[in-house]
Amino acid sequence: MAKLELWVATGNRGKLNEFKMLLHHLEPAGLEIHAQSELPVFSPPPENGQTFLENARIKARALKAVKPGTWVVAEDSGLCVEGLNGLPGIHSARYAGPKASDSENVAKLLKMMTLRPMPNRKAAFVCTLVVYDPNGNEHVFEGRLEGEIATSARGTQGFGYDPVFIPEGETKTLAELGLAYKNKVSHRSRAIANFAPILEQALKQ
Repeated sequence: MAKLELWVATGNRGKLNEFKMLLHHLEPAGLEIHAQSELPVFSPPPENGQTFLENARIKARALKAVKPGTWVVAEDSGLCVEGLNGLPGIHSARYAGPKASDSENVAKLLKMMTLRPMPNRKAAFVCTLVVYDPNGNEHVFEGRLEGEIATSARGTQGFGYDPVFIPEGETKTLAELGLAYKNKVSHRSRAIANFAPILEQALKQ
């Protein structure tokens, strides 16, 4: 059976685990998922793009440079809140500072939304994937999850802003609804679902 290596350009264990869970069904066909942390030497590049696409491309190209001839995928994602003019957006992981924890980012978001009356609590999780195949061709996939921001953090599952994000049509946060629910509807799962058929086709070749 042919093996297909997919290298994921992320240092975020939560994101890596999502990739593994969402592509688990392809492992029997020969898919092997590897993380940049497995490389003996690799310095992640500065994410200084102005969009999710630019940042995902920066990460994918950096990993592709040290893993030519393989499949490489990078993603950039974040939370875009309408009442905050799209913030935190591309700054989601560093909203409360360069090395902010998830809880610090969530606390700042809730604080920003209470500084002035904000009846509009609509928000969306957005994910952009950039994939390079072994021939160096670029593929781009996107996913969105619409919802709104809760008034306080609730739930213990997931990571990032999951404790304050209520998906459209639900009353509980993602952190309350659990990982099984999240893996079916999340922005990242939708982007990966768009990517999976290309991997399936490659595994058949």
